This record gives sequence, C-alpha cells and structure tokens, in this order.
Amino acid sequence: MPAMKSPPDHVSIAGLTSQEAEQRLQQYGPNALVEKKVSTLMKLLGYFWGPIPWMIEIAAILSALVQHWADFFIILALLIFNAGVGFYQEFTAGNAVEALKKQLALKARVLRDGKWLPINARLLVPGDVIRIRLGDIIPADVKLIEGAYLSVDQSSLTGESLPVSKQMGDEAFAGTVVKQGEVVAQVSATGAHTRFGKTASLVAQAKSVSHFQKAVLTIGNFLIYVSLALVAILVLVQLHRHVPWLELVQFALILTVASIPVAMPAVLSMTMAVGAVALSRRKAIVTRLESIEEMASMDVLCSDKTGTLTRNSLTLGKVELFHAGDDQAVLLAASLASKAEDRDAIDMAVLDGLHSQDLLNTYQQAEFTPFDPVHKRTEASIVDSQGQSFQVCKGAPQVIMQMSALTEEETARAQQVVNGFAEQGYRALAVARREAGCKQWLFLGILSLFDPPREDSAETIARARAYGVNMKMVTGDNQSIARQISAKLGLGTNILPASALSLQKDGSQEDNDGERVEKTDGFAEVFPEHKFAIVKLLQARDHVTGMTGDGVNDAPALKQADVGIAVSAATDAARAAADLVLTAPGLSVIINAIEEARRIFERMNAYAIYRICETIRIMVFVVLAMIFFNFYPITAIMIILLAFFNDVPIMTIAYDHTGLEDKPVRWNMKQVISVATAMGIVGIIGSFGMLLLAMDWLHLDVAQVQTYVFLKMAVAGHLVLFVARNKGHFWERPWPAPIMLWSAVITKLAATLLAAYGFGLITPISWPEIALIWGYSIVSAFITDIVKVSVYRHLSYQTPMLRKFMGRVKEHLVHH
Repeated sequence: MPAMKSPPDHVSIAGLTSQEAEQRLQQYGPNALVEKKVSTLMKLLGYFWGPIPWMIEIAAILSALVQHWADFFIILALLIFNAGVGFYQEFTAGNAVEALKKQLALKARVLRDGKWLPINARLLVPGDVIRIRLGDIIPADVKLIEGAYLSVDQSSLTGESLPVSKQMGDEAFAGTVVKQGEVVAQVSATGAHTRFGKTASLVAQAKSVSHFQKAVLTIGNFLIYVSLALVAILVLVQLHRHVPWLELVQFALILTVASIPVAMPAVLSMTMAVGAVALSRRKAIVTRLESIEEMASMDVLCSDKTGTLTRNSLTLGKVELFHAGDDQAVLLAASLASKAEDRDAIDMAVLDGLHSQDLLNTYQQAEFTPFDPVHKRTEASIVDSQGQSFQVCKGAPQVIMQMSALTEEETARAQQVVNGFAEQGYRALAVARREAGCKQWLFLGILSLFDPPREDSAETIARARAYGVNMKMVTGDNQSIARQISAKLGLGTNILPASALSLQKDGSQEDNDGERVEKTDGFAEVFPEHKFAIVKLLQARDHVTGMTGDGVNDAPALKQADVGIAVSAATDAARAAADLVLTAPGLSVIINAIEEARRIFERMNAYAIYRICETIRIMVFVVLAMIFFNFYPITAIMIILLAFFNDVPIMTIAYDHTGLEDKPVRWNMKQVISVATAMGIVGIIGSFGMLLLAMDWLHLDVAQVQTYVFLKMAVAGHLVLFVARNKGHFWERPWPAPIMLWSAVITKLAATLLAAYGFGLITPISWPEIALIWGYSIVSAFITDIVKVSVYRHLSYQTPMLRKFMGRVKEHLVHH
C-alpha cells in the first residue's frame, strides 16, 4: 500500500546494518540485566539445610550412635530422596515458567538494513534506530530523534506520579511506559548500562502469596503443631516408663518428619507448573502461577468488546457528509490522519476505502499525533504538493464535534447520525480539517465502521454462565452500540454508561454504585479510570473479579483485578500488569483457562484432604497405641519406608484426572478439615482393629505385628489417596490418571514384597496374612468412602440452610 512521504531527516535515521549490529552485540552484550543465578549445586545443597533436613540428619546421627546401621542408611536415603525430589520439582517448575516467560519477551521495531523489522529487545545495540508508540515499554535508553513529542510514565524508575513530556533531543529511559505519542529514537545504552540497569540492584520485587497457598500453608503449620504436641506427650509417657532416651528421641524425630507435609512445597510448585504448561498449550500464558487459583474462584469477568467479543476487523460502511464535497474527500482527510505502518484496525479500514492510493503520495505528513484513550483522536499536520499546510484529525464524534464550529442544527444532526449508526451496531468516526491560520476546525463528515461479533462469542458467553461466571461487557463505544452488540451476544441490554459511576463517592453512594454494577450487563463510554473503579466496586461486594484489557491505561485495572487478563495484541504495559496473557483472539481461551484452573484447584483440594487425613491416621494411631500397649506398633525404619512409598504417588497428583465444578470454587477450610478428620478417624479405628486382630486372633509376636501394621498403613494410605481425590464415590468417573494409578501399584507391590520377604529390614509375614491385610484395607477404603460421601452431603445440605438462617438474621437486623 503506498504511504505518504516522510518529512525531511534532521538526523541520520538510516539505522544500522545487520553486520554492524552483530559487531556491537559482541561488544556491548545483550540488552538484558545480568541475573544473579544460584548455581545448581548450591540449590541442591540448600535442600540439606533447614528445619526438616536437620531433623532427618539428627535422626541419622542418633541411629549411628546406637549402631542401628540399617536405620542409618535408610534415613540417609530418605534425606537424599527428599532433597532430590524437591530439587527436581523446583528445577522442572522453574524451567516451565522460564519457557513461558520467553514467549512474552519484549519486542522492538528496529530499522536494520533500511527496513523496519520486529526483533527481540535483547538484540538491540547502541546506535539502533527504533520506533516507540503508545503502550510500549521502552526497551533501552534512547534519544528522541523524530516525531512531535512523547509522554512517558517514569514512576517505575523515578517515583514521579505524573507522566513526563519529552521533546526531540531528550532522553527516554528503559523500563518506562509510553503514555502518549509516537516517535523514532536512537538507542544510546543497553542492558546494565541503562539508567534502569544501574538502579536495578536497588529494586526488590515482592512476591505475594495467594489465598490458596496461605490456606495450605496454614494446614501445614497446623499439622506441625499437632505432630509436635503428640510427640511431646509420647516422649513424656515413654520417659516415665524409662525407655532408652536415644532410641526414643530417634523414633520421635522420624515420626515427626513423617507427619509433617515435607512434600507440600514440591507438590504445590509441580501442580502449578504442570497447569501453566497445559494452559500455554491452550494459548494462555500465566505470568503469575498463583493466579491460577484465583481464576478457579472467579465469578465475574469484565470483558473488552473490541477484538475480544468482536472480530476487530473493521469494515467501512456509509459516509455521512457535512462540509465535504463527496465521500472520497472525507476518506482522504481521514487517510491523511492515519499511519499505514502502524497497522491499526481503524486506519486500515479507512485506507482501504480510499479509491486512489496514489493520491497519498502528493501529500507529506509533517507531524502525527497518534490516538490515545484520553484525547480519543488522531491528528496530523500535512503539506500538499504546492507547499500549502493544513491539519486533519479523526476520532470520537463527541470530541471532534466539540472542536468544530457546528451550528445547533448541525450538532443535532450529527448526534442523530451517530445514534442512527449506533442503533445498527455501527461505530461512528468523525473527520475534520483545519486550514493554516484558522482557529476553528471544519467538520467534514462522519464515517460508519462495523466490527461484527466473533462467531464463537455467544457460545463462549453461554459456557461462562454455565460455569457460574457472570460476564459483563466493557467498551469505550457509546451506549447504543454497546446495547446492540450486547443483545446480539445474548448478554442482555441493561448497559450502564460509565459516567453514571461516581469516582468520588461517600459510603452510601458506594453501596448504591456497587449494587448497580452487580446488576448491569455491561458498561459503555468507559475510560481507563472507570475500569479500575468497576473492579474495586465488584471486589468490595465479595466478587472474585477478572478484567480484560489491551492498552497502557488498562494496566491499573489489570493489576487491581484478582485475575488481570491481557488479550491478544495487548501492549507491553498491559502484558506486564496482567496475570494471564492470551496469545489467541477471542474469549474461548479464557473459558479453557477457567476449566484448567478449576481442575488444578481440585487436585490441590484433594492433596490437602489426603495430607490431613494421613497425619491423623498415622500420628494419632502410633502415639495412642504406644501409650495403651506400651510397645512400638511400627518401627522407625518402617516409618521412613512409609514416607518413601507415600511420597512417590502423591507427586503424580499434578497429572490426575479430576472432575470439573460447574460453579466457581473457593477455599472451604471447614469442609476440608471436616472431611479429612472424618476419614482420619475411620483410619484410626481401622488400624486399631487390625492391631487387635494381629495380637488377639493371629497371636503374632511384636516384630510380626509391626510388619502387619506397616503393610496395612502402606496399602490403606494409597487407597485413602484415591478416596480423597473426588467428592463422589472413588469408583465413579473421572478415574485416576494412569501415571497416578501405576505409581501406586508399583509402590504397593514393593511394600507387599518387603512384608513377605523382609530383605533383612523388617520381619516377614506369611502370604495368607498379607492377603488378609489387603482384604481388610480394601473393605476399610469402602467404609472410608461411604463416610466421606456422607460428610460431603451433610455439609452441602447444611450450607444452604446456614445461608438462609443468616439471611433471615440480617433481614431482622435491618428491619429493626
């Protein structure tokens, strides 16, 4: 497509050749900050340092002191196993996240070999000529060499709250965000030599912990306190019985280690990383792993219209003339106020409508001010072939109408035209021209543009609602267009103009606004500050809120939202603020993300229930059995082996098949603890039944009883995992993932062979006794499952009743 002539160069903007760029890359290095990475060896050694490793190491030393060498070597193996598993999981999760981040690497538009090319910002070198525009994160320190002006947010670097204006010849710094304007600039410094690079060592990024992680860590702390309390009771009782203290302390340490959720950090990071990789395959890149959990809880999603609900492929419609001779005169002025190389959707639709592209070659664009969400127009200074200068602009009709000298009749007609287009779902674009020396703009006409809904939008919205996510449309278009598109998509027609929201409000107004925001189907004529207010109002009413955005001014709302979503083709600033970056157009990707997030949540929920249940089942049984019967129902070495056999399958929960909740899921601590405790109590009763069976019916000696209890706990432990993984009966769909099933089969087979043959580690028992244990454990699993389902049903019945009761209490209080 032919383009207008560029203004005369005041500096050399030929850019570098590829060869020069390569030489400078070797000289200056990549345009990236040097990361201080901990060596792989130091990371591995870190897993042998800390409270849990110390406990295992002390237990190993005590085993050596009492010359229990079998115990010593197996404890040592447990230490290495825990360190190896933790290191592998962190390494795998870290690699997955790094790979995803590479897909979001900053790009730069650079002039190389006389051509504008998009390249990775890491490859920029001093002397490169780049183009910077609205929404870009400036990739290096630069000197502005061509263009009108630039407005830059330097808050990340200097703390200045207001954007700073830059003129030609000024410097702009890496890491700052372009708020307005478009310029050509020359790179002056890269990487560690930039202003940002020099101060980066002073900047520390805080990592927030998600609601779900806080809950799981709370469970972990609770289990630690319970374990330590029970161990303290056990130690006091056994010391009163004059048990050898070295042997007692060794056993107490090992029992504590087995009860504490050592694998929890590894399971968390692995599950998150696996989920993030799965989401990336569905064209959604997670920038903050913890946001996956928030997505599972999201119950309101505010979505952009253009490009998300609609195709973002504008088609030119009817042209309404005012002070122009014909349609082409309006389109010529609109084309002169466009920039073809930016590939903007509106600009491309306007340029495509111009019959003679060659006509543009007779004009020179001296200055160009790009569109920004505040001024809502583009503007250009033009010089024609005779050297005469004039200005053209195009933008929102309300804005151009205010700038132009329209009579009352013309204003009324223009508004009628805009409303008429809007009723048909068309977007209106006003065009004006101003001659040199004139103060008033001449209103040329109004173009109509149509952006049809995406084919999958209506279906996607229906799916979102089926999942309990209330969709709200957010658009800068006027109320009529918003209502028309919203109706076509099945969202409803209750569209609220954003101006109806008071950004400066007292408490009563806030409540009123919050209720209106909850009930509306969407918002029209939205400015960026409205998006932020909408998110805050919804969050204040206990909604987990998602917000989509693409522009630099959307960044505050994306950051404030529980789930900030940068849509495809979003600016660098929007991507940096978002939790989720979509790499495919449309909303269907978000629905995929919601599904995956809820599956991940279910895996974490199952893990929490299993972990609490196991601690209750093992810890309480062992301590009570020792107090009541005055002998170790299980040896230290058996506890270590149990930790081996249980930790391997639990790692595979990250790949498990789970059910998909049809409503947003939130952390329900009461439910988790109630279900886990009920299952744990059933396990304790079952273990005591097994112990009495071994002692009073089979008349086994202490060593055989210990093997008996060990195998029962190993087999029943994995069956508890399968019972805990869903809310229905464990034999119902979805069935476990093959990797989870086979890991359990292999480890249980190993435990069974160990019980049968001993291998010098434990006292063997007979195959009939092993068969009895298996049969007993399977029956116990069925009983545990029945109890679990009953508890879930009781809680699900109780919750609505409680809500109804609390509602009546609230009504009563309000009434009085």
